[in-house]
Amino acid sequence: MKVPFVDLYAQYLTLKPQIDEAIATVIEESAFIRGRFVAEFEKQYAAAYGIKHCVSVANGTDAIYIMLRMLGIGPGDEVITSANTWIASSETITQAGARVVFADVEPDYYDLDPAEVERKITPRTKAVLAVHLLGQPADMERLVNICQKRGIILLEDCAQAHFATYNGKRVGSFGRAGTFSFYPGKNLGAYGDAGAIVTDDDDLADRCRTFARHGAHATSKHDHLMEGVNSRMDGLQAAVLLAKLPHIQEWNAKRFQHAQRYTELLAKVPGVVTPKLRPNATHIFHAYVVRIPRRNQVQQYLNANGIATTIHYPTPLPFLRAYGYLGHTASDFPVAHLHAGEILSLPLYPELTDEMIQHVCAQLAEGLRIG
Repeated sequence: MKVPFVDLYAQYLTLKPQIDEAIATVIEESAFIRGRFVAEFEKQYAAAYGIKHCVSVANGTDAIYIMLRMLGIGPGDEVITSANTWIASSETITQAGARVVFADVEPDYYDLDPAEVERKITPRTKAVLAVHLLGQPADMERLVNICQKRGIILLEDCAQAHFATYNGKRVGSFGRAGTFSFYPGKNLGAYGDAGAIVTDDDDLADRCRTFARHGAHATSKHDHLMEGVNSRMDGLQAAVLLAKLPHIQEWNAKRFQHAQRYTELLAKVPGVVTPKLRPNATHIFHAYVVRIPRRNQVQQYLNANGIATTIHYPTPLPFLRAYGYLGHTASDFPVAHLHAGEILSLPLYPELTDEMIQHVCAQLAEGLRIG
């Protein structure tokens, strides 16, 4: 049996009439750049999220960069973020002109370790960018307290955590602003690149929206209030997201159910460390990550037997060549370094069947046995 890591076509088939109609309408109206579909998505996403503003942009990376720039973060500032995340969380800090400072992650939850954040704060620290990795909310209570106590801006990268909650509050609404990616493989994914910034700050929302539209005034694209960038969600992506948005909670619930089934079956397999759930948080399982011995050999075995897996992420950011100038060693980030050699993300998407999950678990057990 072949089990893909994610099956976007299977999802499309469940919504084919709605998706086809949405795309056809955009083409019929030539509503390719901005327009009513983009405006409606911003309105509906903000309402569904319970936040005042959703500013749509071209992708999740732009969302972080624009947010940082419009908060005035730049040369002379430091921004602390996670040692284990996708490079978009850190490269945007550098692009804004600030210096990225990495902090290690929690052993059990893989998110930014608040104790390590506090240890890395200096007089130049302007912001902390918390990443809700894999769908698990970071420890926002401690991070909020740290940032408030030290007068530091708290920001959130929610690219993998659409509608996840901590203490009943959605991630992205704890800090000054939060960002989202709607990359196709996300829990709420477009059919190309797309992203958004969410915030309750009226002035910040206006500035982000202006900067993302070449710095143009909201009512006139030829009246430029500042030099900006070109970062617009296109109409096709907005229409697809509008068709999908009503289903996100159901899809998140199915992901959670599948994750619990994985955990139940893998509890019987020696050597497998399954995900732990943070108390008072809802994990929306963008990825189901286990820790195993002989990870590379087991991954090769699974691949040879038709089971697709990936690693979130094979090299912690401080150890990439891009950050060689920081001079970090493994001892600087012991948890991230340890995880990098053990973590493996198993197939997980709403349309996954129980038969598939049982097959993945059986093959994983066999791979560990013979590995």
